[in-house]
This record gives sequence, C-alpha cells and structure tokens, in this order.
Amino acid sequence: MGLGEVSPNDIRDPASNVLLEYAKNHQDNNDSITTDGGNPVGIHTASLTVGYHGPTLLEDTVLIDELTHFSRERIPERVVHAKGGAAFGYFEVTHDITQYSAASLFGEIGKKTPIAVRFSQVAGERGYADTYRDLRGFAIKFYTEDGIWDLVGNNSPIFFVNDSINFPMFIHSLKRNPVTNIRPDYDALFDFLSLRPESTHQTLQLFTDRGIPASYRKMHGYGANTFSLINAEGKLVYCKFHFRSDQPIENLSQEEADRLAGVQPDYYLRDLYNAIRTGDYPSWSFYIQVMTPEQAAKNPYDPFDNSKVWLHGDYPLIPVGRFVLNKNPTNYFAEVEQLAFDVSHVIPGIDFSPDRMLQGRIFNYGDTHRYRLGVNVNQLPVNAPFQIHNYNRDGRSTIVSQGGAPNYYPNSFEGPKADKRARALFPKVPISGLTDRVENGLIDNYTQARLLWTRVIKEDERNRTIENILNWLRQTNSVIAERTIENLFEKVDAELGARLRAGLKAQETLTTHILLKK
Repeated sequence: MGLGEVSPNDIRDPASNVLLEYAKNHQDNNDSITTDGGNPVGIHTASLTVGYHGPTLLEDTVLIDELTHFSRERIPERVVHAKGGAAFGYFEVTHDITQYSAASLFGEIGKKTPIAVRFSQVAGERGYADTYRDLRGFAIKFYTEDGIWDLVGNNSPIFFVNDSINFPMFIHSLKRNPVTNIRPDYDALFDFLSLRPESTHQTLQLFTDRGIPASYRKMHGYGANTFSLINAEGKLVYCKFHFRSDQPIENLSQEEADRLAGVQPDYYLRDLYNAIRTGDYPSWSFYIQVMTPEQAAKNPYDPFDNSKVWLHGDYPLIPVGRFVLNKNPTNYFAEVEQLAFDVSHVIPGIDFSPDRMLQGRIFNYGDTHRYRLGVNVNQLPVNAPFQIHNYNRDGRSTIVSQGGAPNYYPNSFEGPKADKRARALFPKVPISGLTDRVENGLIDNYTQARLLWTRVIKEDERNRTIENILNWLRQTNSVIAERTIENLFEKVDAELGARLRAGLKAQETLTTHILLKK
C-alpha cells in the first residue's frame, strides 16, 4: 500500500494527515529537485568532496544553496502576538449601514469581500502553549477595492492600559525577566498592574472563565479601540466594532487548560485547521456601536479610553454582516508568519479617533512589520492589495514594478493622481488645546469592573475567578499582593478584596505549618 492510500489504521484528524493527503493528490508527480535558481539537482544526499575523505568544495552550489537558505529561513518573531493561527474566507453584508459609512465594502447587502483572520496569544513566544491564561488577538484583513483595511483587535472589548506610551512597559512586565529569563515574573506583572488602576477591568476579566477560551472558534472578538465612520455626506460618528461568534461560547477550566498545555500545546491550531478541513466553517456576526460627536462630548466616561466599554444599553449593537472562514493556509510561513496587520490601513469611510492607544498603534504596527519583513511588507502576496499605484520604489524584496510609471509627484507623464472620493471622505475635524502630557487613566476605573463582577458573572464563576487570581497572587511577594488587592480588587468589591486576603492568609498559615512540621 502506497502513502497515497489511506489505511483504516491511518484514520486520524485532518491535521495529522496533511502529508498523506499530499501524497494522494500527487501520485503522478515527476517534478525534479531544483536549487532556488531552478537548476536541476542530480544527487541530494551527499556533498561534493575531493575523494571519500577529502574536503568539501566551495563550488558545491547545491550545498551552498541549502545552507545559506537554511541560515535565513527564520525571521524575528512578533514582540507580542507571536504564537497564532490564521484562516481565509469572506465578509458578507447583511444589513445596510450606509447612513453611517460610505466604505466600499459596506456598499450593498449581499456584497462579499475576501478576508484573512489571524488569532493569537498576546504574551508568549511562538512555542507558547495555546491554552495559557491570556488575551487572544483577533485581527481581520479585508481585501477591498479601495485597498487593505486591517481591523486589529482582541477577544476582549477593553485593554490593560489606555495610553500607548504605557504599552511597552506593560508588555515588559509580561515578558521574561531580563536576569533569569523566566516568565512570568509575577512580581513585575502585579507591580505594574497595581500601579496602573485603569488595568482593573481587564485584569479582573482575565481571571474569569473567559481568560481561557475553549478554542479560537468559540470566542467573541472586538476592535477594542474607538474608530470613526464617515458617510457619503461627510457626516462623522464614532464607532466600536464587535465580532460575535456564531458558535457556542465555551471556555476551559484551569485544570483542563493545564493538561492540554502539557500534552497538546497546539490545541487551538489543530482545532481551527480540523474544523475548516472538515467543512465545519466557523463564522462570526459583525456589529457596530455608534456614538455621535455630540454624545461623546456629554458622555459620563471618556469614549476614547480603551479600558472602558460603551454600555450596550446606551449604545446598542447594530448588525452589519457576518464573516466565514472556509480556507486553511497552504504554507504557514508564507500566509501566517508573513501575514502583517497595520492599524494605519483604513479605507475611505473609516477613520481614526482621539483614542490614545489607537494613535500609537497607527505608527507602531507598520513599524514593527518593516523591521520584521522589510519595507516592502505590503507587496508580499498575503498582505498585498488588489493594486498599488504610488511613488515608493525599490528596497528589500521589491515585487511590484509599477510598470515603469514615474517615481516622483507631481509629474506630466500620467502618474497616479489624488483620489477626489478619498479626499471627500476624510472630513476636516476641528482640534484645539494646549500641548501637555495629561494622564487619562485616573477617572473611575472601578464602576465597569464592578458591573462585570456583580451583574455579569454568576456566583460559581466568581468562586473560580477568585481561585484563579489567588493562584497568581500567591506567586508574588506579600507587599505587591496586598497592594494589588487594595488598589484594584477591593475597590471593585469589598467582599472580593476580603476573600482574596483570606485566601492568601490561609495559604500562609498552611505554608508555616508545613515548614514547622519539617
């Protein structure tokens, strides 16, 4: 029996059978091995040497081709969101929102736009276990006729910090200790969180059941930041994006997550691949919330603070469409590792807002991709728009030649011209004020977290949340643990603070008893 024939003993999940599937589909393959230059290779199992024990020759072009490529086949991994998976599909409009946005992809009901979606873990490296307690990245790339729109978010509508200058510091507190190279450093993490009260809501949410989704398919997604929408008349509203899973929401217990981390660290990747391969295509319903500039000016909390949600009772979800993932990548490196999302990629009809985290992300995402993938990152097939017409030229990995068009502007030789529609859909926004560095994380960081604790999660989940918090707090020193309770959790709910202190005290008593017994 050949490898192209699947034996009953080989009935496994699709992710385990990709090589058998390849063999089955290429039984008549007569392709010869070649170098990267396309030159045929006669022998691929031995170097070119002078005699049996003689030195290897520098003129062995096959060996040099292999070794030089091998030394360069990895690129720097992402600083955050390093571990993840992706799939491809389409977004379809189901409801008319042209009163809010003139963006081309929302143009008519039934319109479909190709998309790529990448899910990820936030904190760890590429070898990170999928089921670690963490936020999950949820990023969508829309391939529209007006270029790429990258909507980059998480599986949470909020975040730990709300000013981009604090983001590198927060990530440092999550990463490996620079002396021991051990992560997490619980002292560093809780030291930072306890000194940034705007982290309260997201920190509490992290330790609820939703801190460990059962799979990428069974979690919601959010744009998280506040954006703007502009309609055909140039009217602007502020906007939040929501992607609600059409699959049942499921989460893992801490015990099951720990077990899977040891026996199947790529659990989410396998689940996503297998679902799509077997035709169980995951989908999400796409919604927006909108707020007028007049409402924003009177809102009791800062609508541009991404540590806050917009309450659904005040700003209800408005249905827009749905997206479906129906195609797996064919090469992980080319289509996932090189898949790059840039928050600055917006299309006419969608724009930014004064959200401080968004403002920093507009620069930072493109900058990190230029470091990892080169200045022509957007010419790579998985990132490329349908067409590129501009005055940028050359640089590493140039793919698009632009057909000999002039490389300067203005010009008299029919080079690309400014787009009148794009200009009309980026309206003038009045801005005034004195430049200053003003903290925006000091205003009511507890009310929304209190609503989560008292109204959203039930008592059994509260019990699990407390135990999850204690499992981490017990790893930090007593001074920082107490400060975390005092500055964050106690201000959410006095009973929550008391139960956490009691839990730490009980552990201290048990530890003392064990030490005395020894």
